[in-house]
Amino acid sequence: MATMRRKATGIFLAAIFAVGAALAGTPAMAAVKLPALISDNMVLQQGMKVPIWGWASPGETVTVKIAGQQARATADKDGRWRVSLDPLKPGPALKMNITAGGKTTTVKNILVGEVWVCSGQSNMTHPTILTVTANNEVAKAKYPEIRLCNVAETVADTPQQDVKAAWTPCTPATVQQFSAVAYYFGRKLHLDLGVPVGLIHSSVGATEAESWMDRKVLEADPEFKPIFDFWVHQRKEHEDNVAGAAQRLAAWRQAAEKAKAEGKPVPPTPPGIPFDWSVRYPGRLYNGMIAPLMPYGIRGVIWYQGESNYVGALYRKEFATLIRSWRKAWREGDFPFLFVQLANYGERKSEPGPSAWAVTRQAQLESLAEPNTAMAVTIDIGKGNYIHPGNKQDVGRRLALAAEALVYGKEVVYSGPICDGIEVKGNKARLKFKHVDGGLVVKGGGALKGFAVAGADRKFVWAEAKIDGDTVVVSSEKVKRPVFVRYAWADNPDCNLFNKADLPASPFEVPSSSAKPTARK
Repeated sequence: MATMRRKATGIFLAAIFAVGAALAGTPAMAAVKLPALISDNMVLQQGMKVPIWGWASPGETVTVKIAGQQARATADKDGRWRVSLDPLKPGPALKMNITAGGKTTTVKNILVGEVWVCSGQSNMTHPTILTVTANNEVAKAKYPEIRLCNVAETVADTPQQDVKAAWTPCTPATVQQFSAVAYYFGRKLHLDLGVPVGLIHSSVGATEAESWMDRKVLEADPEFKPIFDFWVHQRKEHEDNVAGAAQRLAAWRQAAEKAKAEGKPVPPTPPGIPFDWSVRYPGRLYNGMIAPLMPYGIRGVIWYQGESNYVGALYRKEFATLIRSWRKAWREGDFPFLFVQLANYGERKSEPGPSAWAVTRQAQLESLAEPNTAMAVTIDIGKGNYIHPGNKQDVGRRLALAAEALVYGKEVVYSGPICDGIEVKGNKARLKFKHVDGGLVVKGGGALKGFAVAGADRKFVWAEAKIDGDTVVVSSEKVKRPVFVRYAWADNPDCNLFNKADLPASPFEVPSSSAKPTARK
């Protein structure tokens, strides 16, 4: 009997070992991997096809279920898969089940609403806690249907597949270090539209536009060669600095050891390695912080950048190329691209003259020629001596007004006056404007300020300016026939033309029909 029991036990154990060996030879069933954007608390874009993607074992079938929908895809040879869900509508929070290899991953607390990408440099990065009346603003930031997603700074030489980020509901704790412009923009949309809003913040301070562009797009255009030449020089200079610092440090260590041995004072430590600006090299932020966001479904982009390109004569073309290339790569058509014109900054000049910041503002103004764009003018909110204006509420509000008018069909005034032509008769130039909306006004009363005229010699002098209906008439006794007219053409101009919606006119330079092309300064 005992022998029979031992024999039966041996057969049972052998069977167990055999099954174990068989399982050991079978690849483990791995759970699906999702990108950081597809996670708890996310907002999915309403009213359009919803892309959901991730990674699984090559050849694996992946099933996605949400709100009564079911979609399947097969992971390719690299393990990547993607499905496209039918458009969703706002409503109660949802959950999404994603199954692969017999394992299910659940994404919870999903809302459907409006999703915007918020990018640029330090004025987009500027946190809510540092804005005017910040304590009050932060304390009341209790909006569970506004979801914040902050993308960690990442540089890369090739396009990445994922970012470091997470979605969080908007609370006083989560909004403090979140982009103020993005938050105030999203808050207004949420309150005015009555739908959830998702904000994907992906910006880095002190960065040029070329950092945020696909390097291949830049390389394809010979006009951008000066940009590459500049950065090649910068990289070489940094490498030389690194090598020099290493040599200085090695020499210092020898001298320090010798001084200690001889009982003498140790020489001062040599200067270290200068800051590495490699974060700003063409394409590196695009690769690390924009390309991985695609193809997440979005409504559009808000953009606040330009300070680092203020001496770039190519900025007009560069910015337009950035807009077009993002749209092409995202494959959502000409989605709305709303941007902020540079605020007033720097020393105020008593006479008209050249201004690198004004040239950049003009480039931004001319970028409105790109379809489905709008610009928030901020020439009235700067502090002059501080490059990061604390009034981000008006910046976000003006961007939101543009979105409401252009994207959501609301009848709201969203722009200040934009110069729309010039007529010259004798020594007077009459300027026409779009977006007068109720009429042109002098903010604060008194005389109009900030207008200058020049003849063909481009020697600008201050001009007398008067509002005449929906136009402004400018003239100067020093210019017999105006050929060029400028408004607010300075780093930190003294200017006061608004419309009755209390929105400021954009700075500009406009030539008459007799002007010959010349470089602006």
